[in-house]
Amino acid sequence: MTGLPTDLQWLTASEVGAAYAARRLSPVELVQALLREIEARNPDCGAFIRVDAEGSLEAARRAEKDIFSGQSLGPLHGIPLGAKDNIDIAGLPTTCHSKILLDNIAREDAPAIANLRAAGAIMLGKQSLHEFAFGGPSKELPFPFARHPWNTDYHPGGSSSGSGVALAAGFVPLSLGTDAGGSIRNPAGNCGVVGLKPTYDLVSRRGVFPVAFTLDHVGPMARSVGDVALFLDGLVGRDTERRFGADLERGVRGLRIGFVRQWHETDMVADPEVMAALDEVERVLRQEGATVSNIPLPRVQELAAVQRIILLAETWAVHAKWLRERPQDYSTPCRRKVMPGAFLSAGDYVQAQQWRTRMIDAIDDAFRDVDVLLTASGMDPPFRIDDGAGLAKTYPRQGRSPFNLTGHPAIAMQSGLSKKSGLPLSVQFVGRAYDEVTLLRVAAAYERVTQWGRHRPPAMYQSSAKHDRIAVTA
Repeated sequence: MTGLPTDLQWLTASEVGAAYAARRLSPVELVQALLREIEARNPDCGAFIRVDAEGSLEAARRAEKDIFSGQSLGPLHGIPLGAKDNIDIAGLPTTCHSKILLDNIAREDAPAIANLRAAGAIMLGKQSLHEFAFGGPSKELPFPFARHPWNTDYHPGGSSSGSGVALAAGFVPLSLGTDAGGSIRNPAGNCGVVGLKPTYDLVSRRGVFPVAFTLDHVGPMARSVGDVALFLDGLVGRDTERRFGADLERGVRGLRIGFVRQWHETDMVADPEVMAALDEVERVLRQEGATVSNIPLPRVQELAAVQRIILLAETWAVHAKWLRERPQDYSTPCRRKVMPGAFLSAGDYVQAQQWRTRMIDAIDDAFRDVDVLLTASGMDPPFRIDDGAGLAKTYPRQGRSPFNLTGHPAIAMQSGLSKKSGLPLSVQFVGRAYDEVTLLRVAAAYERVTQWGRHRPPAMYQSSAKHDRIAVTA
C-alpha cells in the first residue's frame, strides 16, 4: 500500500482501523510486519509460546478482501491479537504452559475467541503464562518464561505475563488475558500497558482452563484505554448495541472518586515511589474536575486472606488428581503454590464464602458515596526476575485480589516511572458492578492528561545476561 505508516508495531487497534479505512495499510502487511517482530525479538522476552503464522496470514487475506470491498465487520476487523495459553483456540494446543497439557488440542474456540472471530479479529497465537496461571518463572517449564520487555532481568508480572509483554514489546495491539487474583492487572501495570478485569462473568469463562471457578475473569489488555473498550465490545459480543467506550471523551468533571489511602499508607506501607505516584494521580483527577475523598474499606489483608482461601480450595479441586498421579510434571513453583489447598476443609471454604458476601456488601456500600475507587495496584515496583525473595515478598503486597473476591471491575495502567529501575509504576481504578463505562471514562481521562501510554521501552530487551531461545513457528 502507499503511504504506509512507520513503526507498525506501535499502532493501536484504533489507529490500525483508521489506516485500513484510508487504505494506507492492509491486514496482510500488518500481520507480516508483526510476525517479523515476533521472530526477531520473541526469543529474548518469551511473550509467545506458539505463533500460528499460517492461520493468521490466511485470516489476514480474508480480512483484506472483505474490508477493501466495503464489507467491514467493525472496528476489530483485521486487528491481530494474541491470547493467553489457557484459552481455547480451535486446532491449537491449550497447554497452560505445563508439561501436563502439551498434547491438549482445543476442539473449538472458547466463546470469547468465537466472538472476536465473528468481529473479524485475527488470532496470531498463544502467549506465555505462569504454569496453569498459578505458578511462576521456572526453568522446569516446557517453554521459556516471559521477561520484562523494558529490561529482561526483571519480572513482567503474572500470570498473564506473555500477554502484557507482547503488548509492551510491540508484537500485538491487543492481548487476551485471565485474572483470578490480579493476573491481568499485574503484568499490565508492570509493563506500562492497560489491563481490565471486567465484572465477574461479563465475559464468558467457558473454554478457559480454570484457576478458581468463582474467582476467574477473562478480560482485555491493550496499549490504550480506547482499545480496551473496543476489545471489550468484541469480547462480550452478544449485546451489539452496547458500547463500553461511550463516555471516554466526557472527562471526570462531576465524578466522585474514593481514594483508598489506608491500603498503601497503613495496611501495607507501599514503596515511596508508588505512594508519590498515587498522590499525583489524585492531583490530576482533582485538576480535571473530579471530587476526590478518602474512603475506608475493609483491611486489604482481610480481603486478600478470604480470596486466598477460596483460591487455594478451588485450585486444589482442579489439580488434585494430577498432583497425586504426576507430581513430577509440575514445576516446583506451581506445585508448592497448589499443595496448601489440600489442607483446607469444607468448613474453611464455606466460612470464606460467607465472609465473601459481607465483603461484597462492604464494597457496594462504598459505591453509595463514590463513583469510582482509586487504589494501589502493586505496592512495589517490579523486582528482578532472579530475586526469589523479592518476588515472594511483593506478590502478596497488592490491592488487586480483593476485586476478584468481590467481582467488581478493575483496571490497571501506568502511573509513572521508577527512578530506581526506570520501569513503569501503576495505579488501579475500580468501578461498580457492570459499570465499565464509568470506569473506562475515568481511566481515559487520566490517560489523556498524563500520556504515560506513549512511553516505550527505552532500550528494547536490555539485559546483563543471555537467555534461552526458542523458535516460535506455526
